[in-house]
Amino acid sequence: MHVLIVEDEASLATELVHFLSQQHYRCDWAHTGRDASEKIAVNLYDFILLDLGLPDYNGLDLLEETKQLDHDPAVIILTARGSLEERIKGLGLGADDYLPKPFSLLELDARMQAVLRRKFKVKSSVLSFHGFNLDSTARKVSYQDKDVSLTKKEFDLLHYLLLHKNRILTRLQLTEHIWGNILEDDYDSNYIDVHIKNLRKKLSAHIPTDWIETVRGVGYRLTVS
Repeated sequence: MHVLIVEDEASLATELVHFLSQQHYRCDWAHTGRDASEKIAVNLYDFILLDLGLPDYNGLDLLEETKQLDHDPAVIILTARGSLEERIKGLGLGADDYLPKPFSLLELDARMQAVLRRKFKVKSSVLSFHGFNLDSTARKVSYQDKDVSLTKKEFDLLHYLLLHKNRILTRLQLTEHIWGNILEDDYDSNYIDVHIKNLRKKLSAHIPTDWIETVRGVGYRLTVS
């Protein structure tokens, strides 16, 4: 998952980046509202962790701005400004959750997982499809109790396709999810095709993988009936 941390306190932002990276999130950091606005405009984030007390922006204004975009990242408000009125306003503007400072990093991760389950209408961390089981918490894939060995990026790609099952995902969407900000990273558009090829090869050792469809000129779709 690609996460934008909007936080002006450098020590907290660094701690969040370190922790979430260990949990296999891809993290960007914006220390001002202006920086966050620019990043949100050009990147397809899965999550935004939003501090309300920014030096140049009202965080609620940034939230409202974010919700007007075509893509719909999940937003968790992280702030010391914890009045009931602000919580109600933030949730009313489309925030998915609200966690007052100071908070436990483990609780933050648990809340992010809960938001993902609600957003994608899944009931547990184990997703079943075509005889396979994908455990997003243990980061394991199995077929009839036999482990399927995937690289980190192959796992992330499969998980993302599965969360968006039956939907066409463009190469740009998949790239943003796996590699983050392609404007800054050394990016080759062929990477996605190579990883899909490798993923199909490993899964097809168990059953045919015609349910990972190539949509010519657009991207890919994982179909589940």
